[in-house]
Amino acid sequence: MSSLAVPAWAWAMLAVVLTVAIAIDLVAHRGDHVDSRRRAIAWSIAWIVVALGFNLFVFAHFGAVAGEQFFAAYLLEKSLSVDNLFVFLVVFGAVGIPPAQQRRVLTWGILGAVVMRGILVFAGAAALHRWHSLAYVFGGLLVIAALRLLRAPSEHGDSKIVRWLERHLSWRRSLIALIAIELTDVVFALDSVPAAFAVSEEPFIIYSSNLFALLGLRALYVVLAGVLADLYYLRFGLAAVLGFAGIKLCTTQWISIPPLHSIAIIAVLIGTAVVASVWRSRRVHASPVTCPP
Repeated sequence: MSSLAVPAWAWAMLAVVLTVAIAIDLVAHRGDHVDSRRRAIAWSIAWIVVALGFNLFVFAHFGAVAGEQFFAAYLLEKSLSVDNLFVFLVVFGAVGIPPAQQRRVLTWGILGAVVMRGILVFAGAAALHRWHSLAYVFGGLLVIAALRLLRAPSEHGDSKIVRWLERHLSWRRSLIALIAIELTDVVFALDSVPAAFAVSEEPFIIYSSNLFALLGLRALYVVLAGVLADLYYLRFGLAAVLGFAGIKLCTTQWISIPPLHSIAIIAVLIGTAVVASVWRSRRVHASPVTCPP
């Protein structure tokens, strides 16, 4: 149960920081021109630095445990947000959105996700406060989500949403892509928000970490768009993270895993998946291509 007393000024500070950050992001990326990968990397690093700066604020004003919880939740949400990028690629490819228009769709999609995450975080926190046994339900949902993620990307079913929207809203491709992204983000939020509850039950920690993880998602899309296909084992790492969060929620009454240990476990799981993917990609690209007779 949450025990962190968060004053109103801390919520106000979070709102101001995020409003300024989103405004800067919108101004810096206005127009339909496509960002270079180098510029996107610079912005991704900048948003990570902003998140870590807020993490220091949490450490200073709410203590080490709260600071560790924020960092663990941020790392968890940042890792799971990569799966959103797979969906973005599928949606944009299926609907045929040109790169110049993708950024505008991503902007509105992420702004919608900010609102949706807020609703789910506060609703989930209130439900857990009233019925703490819901932690087992959340944990079970995360384990199911982990098993679902183990399937091949083509089996995720996201293209079904796109095909339905294309049949009924064929007059506007960008609108189709935006609605598809918003609908699939609801599905991902139902996975990622309960996962954050495995780290902390404090709405301030969960919501702020979610928002800072989403903040750099548009730049991260540009960075990873060309290499996501090569990260073959990443979904196994993400599935392992979801499974870990689910088991942690289900066993929290008997087993206590400190936030620092959660950070280490998440880092190892994602790091192993990325390293294994890079190793596989190099082997595939190094293999000699044989021409048919």
